[in-house]
Amino acid sequence: MDFYGKRTLLSLMDTEKAESPVDREITNEQLSPPRGSSSDIPMMMPESPWTLSPLPTPSSPSLLYHCIASLHRHEGNIYAIAASKGLVFTGSNSTRIRVWKQPDCMDRGYLKASSGEVRAILAYSNMLFSTHKDHNIRVWSFTVSDNFKSKKLATLPRKTTSLFGRSRNSPRHRDSVSCMAYYHSEGLLYTGSHDRTVKAWRVSDRKCVDSFVAHEDNVNAILVNQDDGCLFTASSDGSVKIWRRVYTEDSHTLTMTLKFQPSPVNALALSSSFNHCFLYSGSSDGMINFWEKERLCYRFNHGGFLQGHRFAVLCLGTVGNMLFSGSEDTTIRVWRREDGSCYHECLTVLDGHRGPVRCLAACLEMEKVVVGFLVYSASLDQTFKVWRIKVLPDDNMPIDTLTTTAPTHSHPNLKIRDYDMSPVLSPSWVQKKLQVTVAVTVKDYSRMMNRVKVMRTHQSFMYNDLSINVLDHSD
Repeated sequence: MDFYGKRTLLSLMDTEKAESPVDREITNEQLSPPRGSSSDIPMMMPESPWTLSPLPTPSSPSLLYHCIASLHRHEGNIYAIAASKGLVFTGSNSTRIRVWKQPDCMDRGYLKASSGEVRAILAYSNMLFSTHKDHNIRVWSFTVSDNFKSKKLATLPRKTTSLFGRSRNSPRHRDSVSCMAYYHSEGLLYTGSHDRTVKAWRVSDRKCVDSFVAHEDNVNAILVNQDDGCLFTASSDGSVKIWRRVYTEDSHTLTMTLKFQPSPVNALALSSSFNHCFLYSGSSDGMINFWEKERLCYRFNHGGFLQGHRFAVLCLGTVGNMLFSGSEDTTIRVWRREDGSCYHECLTVLDGHRGPVRCLAACLEMEKVVVGFLVYSASLDQTFKVWRIKVLPDDNMPIDTLTTTAPTHSHPNLKIRDYDMSPVLSPSWVQKKLQVTVAVTVKDYSRMMNRVKVMRTHQSFMYNDLSINVLDHSD
């Protein structure tokens, strides 16, 4: 921590001033003394937008982050985010899927559908898949140019015509389509639904080639390993299942069930490299379980869990060996897996949202020797935020910077992140607590009324006894 000084911070701010709206306010004139000023006037340093995360261990890299954009949506919440080709797509209750330019989130247009409540978005190359309130899946194509252009290619399931000339729909989901995954090499689109089923669609001819009941409860997350075609599904029944495709029959068979938590599993993420493959699952108990794949077979062994979130983990994303998790506790945690091992560590906590983080997307942003990431997150507080993260390994720090610059704490305008956070009340927890409180209040009230009735009855008996005694004395 102490080796990071003014020169490195200002150089980072210099490289950012042409990209971020926040950093555009920092100019060279502000960083240098005004002309004609005497040398005895101290130079006023502008407040840095960056926050420096502390190092959990001496071997961890330095990490800087700040929020470069924050948009508030008045029409409702954003439920899905996808990024591709320098564009970011967001889906909400509206019939319009908004399109933003990376990384400054300039409005590029929208895709309009006949149905709203977009719950899942998936982008691959120049194709976009979206699910809607009518339980249909729409396939779009788009072009990245000065003017954004899009075209709807298909709607799944497609309408077919029977022998009697009547139009009918092919097999479709009977409930909300909550998640999607696309197998690139085969052109297969997988969809998971709250009707507990998973369907496989061949995009080329818009045909449903397989449909099977995957879980005993809602299917909340689905993904596919692009290396071997393995399909992973997660459900509210607390299980994660692995499926293999039988190519001769266009069907899928269950190969393994991973169940280590009784609470619902809300999100899945896969981190795959040449030698290692890790599967992550986020559940409602705040835990992130992970499994490592054996090299010579399709078996996944449980490697442990990541603990840090106070409430349910709602979304996950991976870029290389970095893991990003969004939670109901309103925070986003940035995790890093050590190369060649199962050791994970939390590098920082992004806590700019005021509501549960519903969805996120992350992508790599390289800048010379500095590794950077862009994280797009949407919360139920109706805000959409863009975070820029820079990871500075120790090996990339210049020697003159280590020896000639002042320590980090000497810079008065650099914020140092502290992990001691004030407790955050989960909305679902508050709702349950209110329900319990109301139930207890009603119960106490009924008990009090019963006691009042008993007291009134007792008083009535005492009054009757007194009346009888008075009559006896009068006689």
